[in-house]
Amino acid sequence: MPSSLNILEEQLRDLFNEVHAMIRIGKENEARDLLLANFEAVKEQIDAGHKGIEEAAILDVIALGYMALGDIRTVKPLLDVLSEVVDDLKDEEPLLDSILTHMGNMYEKLENFEMSICVYGRAVKVVERLYGNTSSFIVTPLLGMAKVLGSTGKTKKAIETYHRVVKIIESSRGEECEELVVPLFGMGNLLLKERRVTDAENAFNRILTTYMKLYGEKDGRVGLSMSYLARVKCAKGDVNEAIDLYKEALRRLKVSDYIAIDDHIMEKMRVDLAELLHAVGRGEEGRMLLEECLLITEKFKGEGHPSSVSHLVNLATSYSQSKLFAEAERLLRMSLQIMFKNVSPDDQSITFPMLHLAVTLYNLNRNEEAEKHALEVLRIRERAFGEDSLPVGEALDCLVSIQTQLGKDDGELLELLKRVLKIQEKAFGTDSEEVMETLKKVVYYLEKMGRKHEGLPLERRLSKLRTKYKQMVQY
Repeated sequence: MPSSLNILEEQLRDLFNEVHAMIRIGKENEARDLLLANFEAVKEQIDAGHKGIEEAAILDVIALGYMALGDIRTVKPLLDVLSEVVDDLKDEEPLLDSILTHMGNMYEKLENFEMSICVYGRAVKVVERLYGNTSSFIVTPLLGMAKVLGSTGKTKKAIETYHRVVKIIESSRGEECEELVVPLFGMGNLLLKERRVTDAENAFNRILTTYMKLYGEKDGRVGLSMSYLARVKCAKGDVNEAIDLYKEALRRLKVSDYIAIDDHIMEKMRVDLAELLHAVGRGEEGRMLLEECLLITEKFKGEGHPSSVSHLVNLATSYSQSKLFAEAERLLRMSLQIMFKNVSPDDQSITFPMLHLAVTLYNLNRNEEAEKHALEVLRIRERAFGEDSLPVGEALDCLVSIQTQLGKDDGELLELLKRVLKIQEKAFGTDSEEVMETLKKVVYYLEKMGRKHEGLPLERRLSKLRTKYKQMVQY
């Protein structure tokens, strides 16, 4: 690398560090002024016809600075200018691979996944040409590319990319180095998504073994790895093993202080474990975990904080499963009070606890109150999501059950069910299990109203679906 570029690289590193230091101590406006001054200077050079690697490197660091400020709107036009400069550069230019890798990351944050994959791909080619296709320098752009491929549904290609990274790291650092954790974790999650459970288990087992050898059995990272394996055991149907792994993972994380007790990772593990405990009939144990989640949230964020709503709803669901509907009602009304204090009455987020409350009141045989809440949920969701949206279908389905108990007109109920059926067919497909359940209700009302001839085609369709799902259960 020419000495002038070495000097520029040091200067840019100093600029980047200075911007970060300003942000850390709350001087965001000063950081913004510094970035703007540098942009204006480099823009003059570009307008004068200078579009080399130096200008690209400066623009890169300025864009990274704005990313650190969270100013996404400014990053987009900066990347447009940077892209024009980079497009005209030859692959042999020094620093280009790093600039392209940074661009790939920033495009991902902007959700421009096509451009992200494109620039990551060029970064990979640059490194391959300079250092070979097994160089460790290629790992960072490959990891970035794999992440974007996975998040855009190109799962097979993403898994292949992660596998390539694993092989490169193994060849240079060995089979038990910590650098393998990131690609193994990414690959394991995608394998689990693809239902390749055994392969996912192998990936997560390797992470667990690596952490145990590097840090010992009591380390928090070992506990975290156990939670990954618990998900695999759950996917395999080994629920009791999954429960034991989750419990041990939480214990080790708590003892080691590796993750703060109020961290969202710990919270999700408690909720996942509580869900499993409820699934195997150990509702009281699960409820204790959900109460712990609520207490931790109230301790660190204060009573009545919006983040406590999900825990109140989870607790209410737990009590409902145990037929303790009065306690469920109390918790749901608390959650609604918090929501009304923090969002507008027409905010769609209110409809989640409100619909739960409607179902709870229905179970308490207070159907007039239940109908009132269900109709309000329907009104808000139709405005927020559209009349043919899945959230509207959920509200309609609930409303039908309530109005059936109230003895509403069969014709009106049938029309509501037809709306539900149309929504479900669009969302889940015409052969889905959800559609089958709604078809049963539609056929029932047609027969009840003496319109059996209209229901005959639906009955034949329903019969095929029943056969299909009966065979699936037997298999």
